[in-house]
Amino acid sequence: MKKIYIIHENKEWTTHLTNRLEELEVPYEEWHLDEGVVPLFEAPPEGIFYNRMSASSHTRDHRFAPELTGAVLSWLEYHERKVFNGSRALQLELSKVNQYTALEKHDIQTPKTIAAVGKPNILEAAKSLGANAFITKHNRAGKGLGVQLFHSTASLEDYLYGPTFEEPVDGITLIQEYIESPESYITRCEFVGGKFLYAVQVDTSEGFELCPADACQIGDLFCPVGEEVAEKPKFQIIEDFADPIIEKYEAFLNTNQIQVAGIEFIRNAKGEIFTYDVNTNTNYNAEAEKLAGKFGMLELAKILKKEWKKA
Repeated sequence: MKKIYIIHENKEWTTHLTNRLEELEVPYEEWHLDEGVVPLFEAPPEGIFYNRMSASSHTRDHRFAPELTGAVLSWLEYHERKVFNGSRALQLELSKVNQYTALEKHDIQTPKTIAAVGKPNILEAAKSLGANAFITKHNRAGKGLGVQLFHSTASLEDYLYGPTFEEPVDGITLIQEYIESPESYITRCEFVGGKFLYAVQVDTSEGFELCPADACQIGDLFCPVGEEVAEKPKFQIIEDFADPIIEKYEAFLNTNQIQVAGIEFIRNAKGEIFTYDVNTNTNYNAEAEKLAGKFGMLELAKILKKEWKKA
């Protein structure tokens, strides 16, 4: 029997989707690819495949899960299976350098960024950037890995040669101009089926860890998801959000064969938009969705069901 196959390495991030598939009475199977085999001389099963592999898998001791997923996706695509978020989506998920170059091709402005390997080169990159404030981040990231704000190269040097420096899993550190917003929030646009679903405003006053998932841990810090917040929630869906950037985002996703994604941007004091992250393993905040009556995983499950019935 044909079914939906969910490719991932973190069970906690698939529960909301599998619950929706069960509601819609769609058969599914999870492929947890922290390890496994790929029988290249055999044909894969018939069905619909959805890739949810995460760039942060190594933080859960699944160091080679993305590489294994890449092999699986190549196998599936060779046999012309229907894959949501296939090889190109995985390539962008694992590299912000690839994200930024692909975004710029669609006339989508990204922050000025330099990629560097090696501590002396990271320091020189920061000096050559010429920005009054800049951030570091990991090229292969997720969960805000390696994100630090600096106001001088001296403080960066202290960090690089101090005990708290985080070595990126792929060795590439990004040095990026800091885009200061007049208000402490960023905007995350969610897309399902390659089409805009909703935008969520994310409060950044407590830091850069912006994971919207209900189960999300960054070191010893937890995303305050679902907690009662006295003044306003950390994640809030914007009613009737409309901006010309949405059309560019949809064209970008179509070109790169990405069906499901969350794209984050920030506005500077002039109102200019800078796009800095494409998350093809997007999660949704349950509390924000409940308040707005919009549900990403439900819409995704409906699309998967439609494809399953056609298969």
